[in-house]
Amino acid sequence: MGRAFEFRKERKFKRWSQMSKVFTRLGKEIVMAVKAGGPDPANNSKLRTIIQNAKGASMPKDRIEAAIKRASNKDEKDYEELVYEGYGPHGVAVIIETSTDNTNRTVANIRSYFSKANGSLSTSGSVSFMFNKKAVFRFAHNEHDLEELELELIDFGLEEVAENEGEIFVYTAFEDFGKMQKALEDKNIEIINADFQWFPTTTVELSEEQEEDINKLIEKLEEDDDVNQVFTNMA
Repeated sequence: MGRAFEFRKERKFKRWSQMSKVFTRLGKEIVMAVKAGGPDPANNSKLRTIIQNAKGASMPKDRIEAAIKRASNKDEKDYEELVYEGYGPHGVAVIIETSTDNTNRTVANIRSYFSKANGSLSTSGSVSFMFNKKAVFRFAHNEHDLEELELELIDFGLEEVAENEGEIFVYTAFEDFGKMQKALEDKNIEIINADFQWFPTTTVELSEEQEEDINKLIEKLEEDDDVNQVFTNMA
């Protein structure tokens, strides 16, 4: 009984910890979007997208509004979005997306994580050529006909449409993000989440033990407050 309780408590703590990190990341993205394009979502498509993502992640409305208000404060920190590339153990390629107010701290931390995992932080372009960066839109199925949707969206950069657990995923090239976002909005489709992801063109097969080494590095990276997302070419 005691072990089961501790296990449930640990799972709950991890879930809240992950949610808190997601809210922190979204808060920084809102601040950056407001500083770049103003506080009105109607005239700021990037902010509109992030607010959609925040709602999809169940971020409380007051936290969204507080982040928008905070961005208007001249004393609010300026964040910079940076992408780092490196090789983890066993030759696995790793891409790390970050948003930071202190690049020296961020790069030092990431270099340390790689070093302790017997990997190495590399220069820009050393890894990204093995990936394709794509925009991914997610929304509720709502009885959409996938074949019909595919025909309607093909002119807006659609590369693939897929269904999973009652949700639809639309994939486009990175540069077609804005075009596809507008097309979905014009069709009155409520987007749950829209972001960019890196998809490897080739993958590395690993043993279970080797996978564990990579997963430890990924976990360490994802624990860092400056890190938003981590992508690898591990199969």
